[in-house]
Amino acid sequence: MSTGSHGDIQLENEHFRVTRWTIQPGGAIPMHRHEHEYVVVPLVTDTMHVTNADGSEIVAELVAGQSYTRPAGSEHRVENRTSDAPVVFVEVERLA
Repeated sequence: MSTGSHGDIQLENEHFRVTRWTIQPGGAIPMHRHEHEYVVVPLVTDTMHVTNADGSEIVAELVAGQSYTRPAGSEHRVENRTSDAPVVFVEVERLA
């Protein structure tokens, strides 16, 4: 089953995992839970739609190079609903 998203792990060691995510137009990263605190570094200026585990939704306006962080325990689905181009970002998880 294709989700229209793909994650490439660029680095992983005892302290960090760095993943480059690409979400194609109409694609999504399925519902998942973050076990670690993480930082997102957008590589594009675009919009993502985030559906939280409780059903609430957030429209995330990404700005290329403008990072943000989220706590461990975040649980959500991330979608590229409205863009004609891929949404691309780097996720840096702090493992230890």
